[in-house]
Amino acid sequence: MKKTYINGVGCISAQKTFDTFFLEEAVWNKTASILPLKIPIYKDFISPVAIRRMAKGVKNGVVASTLALREAKLETIDAIITGTGMGCMEDSEKFLKAILDNDEQFLTPTSFIQSTHNTVGAQIALGLQCNSYNLTYVNGSVSFESALLDAKMKIEEDEASSVLVGGIDETSEYTMSLLKLIEFIKPENESPFSVLNATSMGVVYGEGATFFILESKIQDTTYAEILDIKILNKLEIDDLETNIIDFLKSNALQIHDIDAVILGYNGDVETDRYYKILSENCFAKTPQVYYKHLTGEYNTASAFGLWTGAKIIKTQQVPEIIKVNAIEKAAYKKILLYNQYKGTDHSFTLISKC
Repeated sequence: MKKTYINGVGCISAQKTFDTFFLEEAVWNKTASILPLKIPIYKDFISPVAIRRMAKGVKNGVVASTLALREAKLETIDAIITGTGMGCMEDSEKFLKAILDNDEQFLTPTSFIQSTHNTVGAQIALGLQCNSYNLTYVNGSVSFESALLDAKMKIEEDEASSVLVGGIDETSEYTMSLLKLIEFIKPENESPFSVLNATSMGVVYGEGATFFILESKIQDTTYAEILDIKILNKLEIDDLETNIIDFLKSNALQIHDIDAVILGYNGDVETDRYYKILSENCFAKTPQVYYKHLTGEYNTASAFGLWTGAKIIKTQQVPEIIKVNAIEKAAYKKILLYNQYKGTDHSFTLISKC
């Protein structure tokens, strides 16, 4: 089977992750319960005519994918695979509001057409004139990992030599109000918000788009190799360490072989217990990294986690703002990423220096 390499990345997030090196301009916003995006100059990537018709999730996806393609020096690819948990929520809300406001009559289909979950992948394909394999995974908080696994299998089985894979989610006003109502998003009066030392349930929310170019060959731009991905819908907290040890063993590795572990802490005191168990036990002597204090929680936030891991391996440094502990390694060769969502949809992703 062929190996899978990350040869280009593009990221739009709540931080300046474009036109920068690696989080040197990152700022931890401790007062907002919904983190705003750092917006790129869209007209540098998309024609002004097209911009007017695009929701922000689509625009961010197009920009992030363009950045990844440029870095990998590619003009087209063999497959486009995207993951999204909520799809294009802004257009969904517009269409539903139009139904109510117009008593279900005289509706224009534009918002409905643009609200589908595969809109981002379709827009990217239209821009590239790519008629190849194009699939969108809508699988909760493992939507991105599902897309990543599909992309890896495509390359391993020699069905594609280059794949564009990414995760996209956006916020919208009405949906955010509902998440606040059910107390999934932390109330504003609890600020400043802590992630590692949270004492309440709920999260700080966010949005973003992160894309990767995966190829079967090492290039000058290569970041890391993707060794393995595992997805579990349900996992009891007492079985977590055993599952991680078994996952590493299946890749001929042990705990001490991992140079850094990237954990999906999101500030929910109930479900962050999964990460704390790993932090305090099997990975107590391992450099630990977190990132959702910078991006907020959303279904495909783990794509930003992979971006972080790839950057660590390429730059061989861990920015202070994402360190959980003070432990450092002389070299970062093997990195494990672990994420879960409300105690379900667990994912393990293993990457390595080439």
